[in-house]
Amino acid sequence: MLGGLVLTGCSDGGDDGKKPDGMGSTSTSAAPTKASPTTPDPTTASPPPTALPFVPDPKRAPKTEADARRIALAVVAGPDAWGPDYVKRTPHLSDPAYWPVLGADCSWGTGTRPATVLYSVTAYSEIPADGALGNLRVAATVTVHRTEADADWEMAGTLEEALRCPDQKLRDGERISDLISLGNPFGVGGNFTAHDSLGERGTYLNDAVKGKQFYGWYQSRIGQVTVATVVKGAPGYSEQEGSGTVGTVTAQVQALVTMLQRAEDELEVQS
Repeated sequence: MLGGLVLTGCSDGGDDGKKPDGMGSTSTSAAPTKASPTTPDPTTASPPPTALPFVPDPKRAPKTEADARRIALAVVAGPDAWGPDYVKRTPHLSDPAYWPVLGADCSWGTGTRPATVLYSVTAYSEIPADGALGNLRVAATVTVHRTEADADWEMAGTLEEALRCPDQKLRDGERISDLISLGNPFGVGGNFTAHDSLGERGTYLNDAVKGKQFYGWYQSRIGQVTVATVVKGAPGYSEQEGSGTVGTVTAQVQALVTMLQRAEDELEVQS
């Protein structure tokens, strides 16, 4: 999931959840040759799925704020979904009324939750600073919309924000810059787990932290629910495991996929 963005490499507000707390290439190949004993024969490989194996149950679709709240709290990823080193931050959950808005000046502020959203929650986690490793802050957001079309519009709006504001002010002393974004609908860019997915990458700058850090936001949609994970880099960490640094992308994708699986469990037809 989001492999194209991770390998070729997009926002955050409120506290660490930006949204509700946000070139392809072609190649040619030589003619196939007989597979070696250690190379799988491409003619026997299973074809990729043509549709998401998810059948929503209309009777289980949330229709009220209470329904949406129950689902959002069941889906949102706490520290257990990120990994053994992560713990809850204080406060751990966002205020139910919290809704971040990216202003015309590319600064994040607080707005009013749209009528198209039934409920949204963000769970904040972290790895505390330890020696050469800084305080790594992460967050996971679940937004339950009234309809699938409303959720689709949120995905489109997230992509638009990075294009409109590649440099954004999160709050006093914190900003992100040089954002790039990439969208992958189902079947594109390795996305076989959600109806739609996207990612943003950029540089995270904090006046209290020396140097430039990485920034990553991944978001996916399944039906009327969107889920997102965000990582603000810290000293000693990088997206991929590197020389003297700890990688974070595996934990970020793991938390995202965990939420997608939980959302399916809450919404799909029961066998």
